[in-house]
Amino acid sequence: MSYRHTIGSRTYTFASLKELLAKATPARSGDELAGVAARSAEERVAAQMTLAEVPLKTFLNEAVVPYEADEVTRLIMDTHDGNAFALVSHLTVGDFRNWLLSAAAGTEALTTLAPGLTPEMAAAVSKLMRVQDLILVARKCNVVTRFRNTIGLPGHFSTRLQPNHPTDDPKGIAASIVDGLLYGSGDACIGINPATDSVAAVATLLEMTDAIRQKFEIPTQTCVLAHVTTTLKAIERGAPVDLVFQSIGGTQAVNESFGINLSLLGEAHQAGLGQRRGTVGKNVMYFETGQGSALSANGHHGVDQQTCEARAYAVARAFPPLLVNTVVGFIGPEYLYDGRQIIRAGLEDHCCGKLLGLPMGCDVCYTNHAEADQDDMDNLLTLLAAAGCNFVMGVPGADDIMLNYQSTSFHDALYVRQLLGLRPAPEFEAWLLKMGIFDEKLRLRPVQEIKRLLEIFR
Repeated sequence: MSYRHTIGSRTYTFASLKELLAKATPARSGDELAGVAARSAEERVAAQMTLAEVPLKTFLNEAVVPYEADEVTRLIMDTHDGNAFALVSHLTVGDFRNWLLSAAAGTEALTTLAPGLTPEMAAAVSKLMRVQDLILVARKCNVVTRFRNTIGLPGHFSTRLQPNHPTDDPKGIAASIVDGLLYGSGDACIGINPATDSVAAVATLLEMTDAIRQKFEIPTQTCVLAHVTTTLKAIERGAPVDLVFQSIGGTQAVNESFGINLSLLGEAHQAGLGQRRGTVGKNVMYFETGQGSALSANGHHGVDQQTCEARAYAVARAFPPLLVNTVVGFIGPEYLYDGRQIIRAGLEDHCCGKLLGLPMGCDVCYTNHAEADQDDMDNLLTLLAAAGCNFVMGVPGADDIMLNYQSTSFHDALYVRQLLGLRPAPEFEAWLLKMGIFDEKLRLRPVQEIKRLLEIFR
């Protein structure tokens, strides 16, 4: 089916819904690299005006990636909840945007609607939104998950303590963990990106982090972000696996490039549940995504990178995760060129994920060859916190010395919590108070008192 719109004496024609979505996307370098971006600002506006008039029902009849060729498309179509969709089934994309911004779209309504939305619907409406729209709509979505603590409650803001080390040195990792804990970081999880993917190395890190957690009775969860097959082997060896991690994408082709499929993820989910290590809940999966991964894997099928990203969220919600985060600026300027594009993408991803019912976090990050700096990250961090983001990263000095990119520091989470009156996960907060890391007003203890705690952690 083709779509068209006339501006003045010029008529713009879009050959398919896939092309229309791509041309309506706010400018970004990845879509230009893929050759799917609008050729001018006028064409982009024409596409957005055309998209606004498309009925939401269209997305159930016209797949952007063929049903027969892609298991992610089949997942999206086969699991769609028609009863939930009935709430908005009569709307166009433009009407849907207006409804989302209205008082009718409260938290309860959005929670009910989530299984009735396809990723393409969420992506489409986000393309019509300003930054303030993305923030306001996401803020109204409330997604709470649980394992050893409770993440995503209104008024709370969590962090993944990310103590990576270029050689997986246990002492270096342990030092970073202590550093983060003393700044109140780590309630989303203590999560290590291993430098190697060997089962033995992963098991060693799992045992070390679990020993720290148990010794100090920390109400959090640990994770080594190895490939899912490595984690399954570690489980077979009896390693203490809390969360099962995997990077995922929005098409079957990109997931195959990651060495996974839906069946394997299902097996991993069941293995994680079988460990029975959660104390307050059973959300055992941790997924990471990022705009540009499908193009990088040549698995995008001509679909724009933001719509591909939203499709990855369909994969995530099939295995109710504890954490999902978009690693927004990690791939590089080929996909998100500068701070402006990174900020927009991070807010889009967060909003789309929340609309689809996911516990979204964001790795607020950039690579050193991107046209971005820490001021851009401060802006995105603040906007995401205002939008109700569940968690961000806590990296020593905001500089990951193993992955070689810039993220957010332990101090950044303290800033956001102080600025907006946000708190850690309640179980973790109680532990911080018990340990004397925070005072009764949830302020970090003075340096001289923190030094006393270092003796406890030796």
